[in-house]
Amino acid sequence: MSFKIVEQAPARLNRSELAVPGSSPKLFEKAAKSAADVIFLDLEDAVAPDDKPQARKNIIEAINDIEWGTKTLSVRINGLDTHYMYRDVVEVLEACGDRLDLIMIPKVGTAADVYAVDMLVTQIEAAKGRKKRIGFELIIETALGMANIDEIATASRRNESLHFGVADYAASTKAQTTGIGGPNPSYGVLTDKDGDKPRDYHWGDMWHYATARMVVAARAAGLRPVDGPFGDFSDVDGYKAQGRRSAVLGCEGKWAIHPSQIAPANEVFSPSEAEITKAKRILEAMAQAQKEGRGAVALDGRLIDIASIRQAEVMVQKAVQIAGS
Repeated sequence: MSFKIVEQAPARLNRSELAVPGSSPKLFEKAAKSAADVIFLDLEDAVAPDDKPQARKNIIEAINDIEWGTKTLSVRINGLDTHYMYRDVVEVLEACGDRLDLIMIPKVGTAADVYAVDMLVTQIEAAKGRKKRIGFELIIETALGMANIDEIATASRRNESLHFGVADYAASTKAQTTGIGGPNPSYGVLTDKDGDKPRDYHWGDMWHYATARMVVAARAAGLRPVDGPFGDFSDVDGYKAQGRRSAVLGCEGKWAIHPSQIAPANEVFSPSEAEITKAKRILEAMAQAQKEGRGAVALDGRLIDIASIRQAEVMVQKAVQIAGS
């Protein structure tokens, strides 16, 4: 390990993050009773311009009056390039109680964007005597944001997570796709020619680089990486496939833009009983090896060593966290 110690963001379950439009208060109670780990009440893309003032009022009332249980509660503000953003921050933080946990900042392009919101939030907290420090969720959804992702990730001690906003990212990079997440049939390769034999076409994951890049930046800064939306909420298998690939890359969870996506997200981003059992066996085997003065040992025909301990500990800690939720 490096001599530099990275401070870790607060440990929160972030397997499923449910998006709820601030202009639809009838959905708030249902969201509060759902199995989502995190809920973000949206003031940005899901709310029409004329509805934004009322959506703020709806969200403030909901934060203060609804019983949210142990869920992590977030509000997605409007972008810094709009005239709605400062009112979002000021009105919500000045009027709502300490139940709010996070602010989600969309389309973060530079570290200065985070600094600006941090300054505003810090002044409001001091002026209003707020007891709980608000954390930040940052959406990386532009080419500028991806280019500056390392500086963004470390721009504030309030930062807790990075999220990949696939739709706006596609628009920013002028990608030839109109889907929100998921594969694209045009992103693939043909196998080499072999006489007259038919050539196979292999689909690729066009979002692999962006997701992997976000994971590295997040983990290097001690933040939680979270995969963003999957637009076709009728395709459960497709959603799970996208979730599994981002989980393998290191993401802790995925957005749910529809309640039907909550259960699949919780399933995909929870270790299975078999995985937990294997992790515990690794820890037991390594503990015994260390007692015997060995730094590595074979288990089920595979070599395990000190690095295996760290992998197993992550799995077991996640299981403990889920069990305590």
